[in-house]
Amino acid sequence: MAVANTASMTIAEMREFASFTAAEQRYIRRSLDIGLGRCDAFRIWGRNAGENAAIRSQYVTYQELKALRGSIPVDSSLDRIEGFVGKLTRVAAFDLAQERIDSFSAFRFLYERLLGADARPWLPSAFCAAAALPQIRPGRRKMLLQSLSEAAATAPGWSDRAPSFYPEFIEEAAA
Repeated sequence: MAVANTASMTIAEMREFASFTAAEQRYIRRSLDIGLGRCDAFRIWGRNAGENAAIRSQYVTYQELKALRGSIPVDSSLDRIEGFVGKLTRVAAFDLAQERIDSFSAFRFLYERLLGADARPWLPSAFCAAAALPQIRPGRRKMLLQSLSEAAATAPGWSDRAPSFYPEFIEEAAA
């Protein structure tokens, strides 16, 4: 029974990923390659000098991920929130400023994989904080903030189940 449940959750994650725009899908796959150290992102994703510069900046920004993974607050005390949420907001602001993530759903999908399931309760606040920064254009800011549903913003609890689907780069087949 557990295997069937895991398979159905993986399929649900695949469907969710398929619902994102092509740009979101590409950015999520690239970000996972960089953030999880899966491959040489310059070789796979760098199509031109501009993309290589963006990948270089992303590598530098994502250096914070290891520290973030180890500092996720586990209780409701306010002691560790500032360091965690502040750093998470800075990394999130970088990703949102790239203008490849268009919704909270795509943001959550990416960050659940970059940081793990324990980060879920913190993602709405980091997303809102990053999306509201002046570095994000006003029209884009409005679109991003409106993508956060009331249910996600006010969720009384979060699943602690680890993500099972991690999308990867797939070479195009020759015709």
